[in-house]
Amino acid sequence: MENNPNMASGKLPKKKPLSMQLDLSKFGSADFIPATEEEKRQQDVMSKSTTFFKDGMRKLFKNPLAVASIGILLLIILVIIIAPMIVPYSYDEILSVNGRRDKGAQNLAPFAYSVLEQEYIAKGGTRFPHIFGTDELSRDYFVRVIYGTRISLSIGLFASLIVLIIGMIYGSISGYIGGKVDLIMMRIVDIIYSLPDMLMIILLSVVLNDILQFPAGSLLSKLGTNMVSLFIVFGLLYWVGLARLIRGQILSIKENEYVLAAKTIGAGPSRIIRKHILPNCLSVIIISTALQIPSAIFTESFLSFVGIGVKAPMPSLGSLANAARSGLESYPYKLIFPAAMICLIVLSLNLLGDGLRDAFDPKLKR
Repeated sequence: MENNPNMASGKLPKKKPLSMQLDLSKFGSADFIPATEEEKRQQDVMSKSTTFFKDGMRKLFKNPLAVASIGILLLIILVIIIAPMIVPYSYDEILSVNGRRDKGAQNLAPFAYSVLEQEYIAKGGTRFPHIFGTDELSRDYFVRVIYGTRISLSIGLFASLIVLIIGMIYGSISGYIGGKVDLIMMRIVDIIYSLPDMLMIILLSVVLNDILQFPAGSLLSKLGTNMVSLFIVFGLLYWVGLARLIRGQILSIKENEYVLAAKTIGAGPSRIIRKHILPNCLSVIIISTALQIPSAIFTESFLSFVGIGVKAPMPSLGSLANAARSGLESYPYKLIFPAAMICLIVLSLNLLGDGLRDAFDPKLKR
């Protein structure tokens, strides 16, 4: 803006002919006072540049429950990674002392030793303590809980990834194309909603048990056909909720001006969805995925608890809780450890999901 000599001298400028400006001569000199240098500097104060993700993470770390949940989850992940490197037992190892099977090591209490182990220690030997005791087959219970947590967390993350990929692709196509395609795709979703998931898992596990043959020693053979059927059901049924959420977001976003601008410069549908629409659905994607993980873990734990989960001797938290029912009156701690781990993981993930919703949902203003 050019310097006005009248303003510099303290005089009000005159109104030019045919100008839409106010005629300042009709007002008193006290009505329009030039801004001081301090007032001008106040107008120059601007907020720091940020992005949607950085702003969301800043809000997330201001939530004490979300921060505590992140800390607990990181601690659990560190323990299940480091503990098997330190503890000298494996999840299916039956305890022995100097090559002799230790039959007296069944159902030991936490930090207790069997008679053979006590004799071995008295002779100068060293024995790693049984932190959670042992089970009915003389296997170290702490290692089994650690491996069970590994399996449950891995299944939850993998199942959530399947739901995310299928739901995001299906919902994006349905919402962006619209019309008859959207109508047909949503009717398919309604049909899938009506299918009972537990019945599908049981039927698939029975059918696949006779059809599928996995190589001996592979991870799939250790998990068993029950877990494979669980993954298939997650891929078939559990993505419909996320697909509907993304479809609803895209139906409102695709009418914005920047989407029209991308179309006018020749951008294809796939690029528009990837570069312009899905980044604006990021809050819904993050929140739904974070809340899907505890749901998948709880589903796996429930199936393992009723006996159609992970194949023995591979442990999961649900199968450990199921095995502990028989000795509940005599050895209640065997149920407490896996049950407490399930509650801790599911509660932490749910609190983290709520924190992500509060941080990344633009409709929730604080």
